[in-house]
Amino acid sequence: MRILLYSHDTFGLGHLRRSRAIANALVQRWPDSSILIISGSPIIGNFEFMQGVDYIRIPGVTKLTNGNYRSLHLNTSLEDAVQLRQSLILETVQSFEPDIMIIDKEPTGFHGEVIPALKQARMQGCRLVLGIRDILDEPALLIPEWERKGAVKALVEYYDEIWVYGLKDIYEPLAALNLPEDVQKRVYYTGYLNRDMPEIRIPRNYPRIVKQPFTLVTTGGGGDGADLIDWVISAYEAKPDLNLSTLLVFGPFINRSLQKTFLERIAKFPRLDAILFDNKLEVLMQRAEAVVAMGGYNTFCEILSFDKKALIIPRTKPRLEQHIRAVASERLGLVRHLNDDGIRDPHIMVEALERLSTQGKPSEATIPGLLDGLARIEERVSSLLPQLKRESAQDAAE
Repeated sequence: MRILLYSHDTFGLGHLRRSRAIANALVQRWPDSSILIISGSPIIGNFEFMQGVDYIRIPGVTKLTNGNYRSLHLNTSLEDAVQLRQSLILETVQSFEPDIMIIDKEPTGFHGEVIPALKQARMQGCRLVLGIRDILDEPALLIPEWERKGAVKALVEYYDEIWVYGLKDIYEPLAALNLPEDVQKRVYYTGYLNRDMPEIRIPRNYPRIVKQPFTLVTTGGGGDGADLIDWVISAYEAKPDLNLSTLLVFGPFINRSLQKTFLERIAKFPRLDAILFDNKLEVLMQRAEAVVAMGGYNTFCEILSFDKKALIIPRTKPRLEQHIRAVASERLGLVRHLNDDGIRDPHIMVEALERLSTQGKPSEATIPGLLDGLARIEERVSSLLPQLKRESAQDAAE
């Protein structure tokens, strides 16, 4: 079996880490399979993949502060970068000949770059799946965005199944789109993607602070996490005797000048420390007593998987995804959340950090199927395989 995963990765780590978790799970279930990830992430080489999984890195693009995009490294126009990416994706489909192709989040890819590959995959008899996280955005923004991208049209024309990596009882990300009935029948809710501890081949060199009970603060990729980092540091500045050890993980995309300033402030407090990035963050997550995070999809899955007390401080721009997830999960008793009001009173953060010790764990809220995501994905792949075998046999007979 050959499976191809597409992850556009214009910003952050979320799409890549989700694709990696799925790929590693599938190759564990089917050890003789070959799984290939197409990604635009500039740091995909920092991650380890299981035997049977490999990746192709296409030229990166990045989002500017005004919402526009540009080529990340190449000295070329965005249009030329997209054309190159599109050609590489199409050639990969033609050469790799996948049995199943899983597209992450964007039905037509970045700027429509995956459409030619979808057409080619269809001609080759490949099964096409769209995989989306539990929450995309608020309906007022999602509807015009998907109309502009021709996303619903792509669902109708190309996709055999749509996998929602969440629970219907928590949120229905496509409910506002008024999808045709035959498309709605292709939607499967998997539950959240459970995370396991990665294999540690070389001992990790962590700061001394992790040898005692500590709170982990993570901002994912870090490109938009500076406000959270600043707020946590300000809590220690407001209350220097705060009796709580905290490790901050900046993320690989943090602004370098801000990183330097943060480290200078952190150095003044013995109970506060920081690292830039850890490609096996699950290890720190498991060791931590509690977690403070912005609440992106992958971090949320890890909080549930390792059953950690968590405080979520979601971003609200450019999407409300994290805010919607934080509110819904707090309602169910899984986490607590704190809104960033733009003022970021240090004393409010002090109180929030101190309350973590008395907070309940996610496991205290019983929600059936909450972490069944990877198992359900394996079931869906198993259901697609007999169809592929039947069609292959028919083609051979003809």
